[in-house]
Amino acid sequence: MRRDKKMKRKIIGAFIVILLLSAALNPLTAVATSYLPASLYHQSDASETVIKTGQTAYLFHSGTEEVKRAIHVNDILPVYRISPLCEVRTVGKIKVISPIGDTYLKGEVVEGEIRANDIAKMGNASCLVISVGLCNK
Repeated sequence: MRRDKKMKRKIIGAFIVILLLSAALNPLTAVATSYLPASLYHQSDASETVIKTGQTAYLFHSGTEEVKRAIHVNDILPVYRISPLCEVRTVGKIKVISPIGDTYLKGEVVEGEIRANDIAKMGNASCLVISVGLCNK
């Protein structure tokens, strides 16, 4: 009988420890997979840079083979803007002029007004529009 009580206490103790550990680690998991806070994603200084039709725009991408297979020179990419309320709307188009290194593309705005932090997409590949000042090539 005593042996059963000791075994039950050990099982209950182990269960409590597992519950406490999972409660302590749960917030860390949520932060690891969450999107950037809206205040970082929608910076006020970035939204002031407007790239108009005919001007050069620079795109940053991951450099993976998927992006290199999806996006080529002379492709025209639709550009989207995400609002602070996470609403997505089309704001223009960029024609890819040339690759720059492994993770950048040089393009020309062919339609609309583009801003830094807008997203250009082709299929499953996405590029982040960056400020002209960040890339001087």
